[in-house]
Amino acid sequence: MADEKEPVTIKKYANRRLYNTGTSTYVTLEDLAVMVKNGEDFVVFDAKSGEDITRSVLAQIIFEQENKEGQSLLPITFLRQLIRFYGDSMQMMVPRFLEQSMSSLTSQQGKFREQITQAFGGVGGFGPMEDHVRRNMEMFEKTFAMFAPPFARGAKASSESPAADKPSGSTSSSGSAGEMDELKRQLDEMQKRLDKLGGKA
Repeated sequence: MADEKEPVTIKKYANRRLYNTGTSTYVTLEDLAVMVKNGEDFVVFDAKSGEDITRSVLAQIIFEQENKEGQSLLPITFLRQLIRFYGDSMQMMVPRFLEQSMSSLTSQQGKFREQITQAFGGVGGFGPMEDHVRRNMEMFEKTFAMFAPPFARGAKASSESPAADKPSGSTSSSGSAGEMDELKRQLDEMQKRLDKLGGKA
């Protein structure tokens, strides 16, 4: 544990300038993005109050990257679903779910890179790789949609399902427990699919 490097401390001043105490230089959000990509850990503090503002600074980095042409990673559907979770009772489950999903994607990153390399030299081009990525994204979005707040799911059901015209009294009182069991089951299925995709990759 003693050999672990301490995260670099970045101070943010009132003029919005960021100061890297490790290198004693001012840095930009782009510089911090490069540090993240290089695996360098850092924490950001407000120079006046001492408050840890690392989360908001990282969010700003993502915002800037998303605004760069051709750099967008977050689908609009995903962003809408994510916004719906703020203040919802399911909000506490979202961070852990996203962490597990990103960890799974990161663990397969090396295999994805190999596929890209093969695609460059292969006859088939990027077709198979694009299909693979598209299937992963579709599965991710469908799984994330399972966690959509009740009002969002209800709105969709009422517009698509004839059962929405039935009286409210026909709904089973055990629906909540059954819904949670179904969520757990679908999560297990998603993990199995991810494992299979990783094996194929």
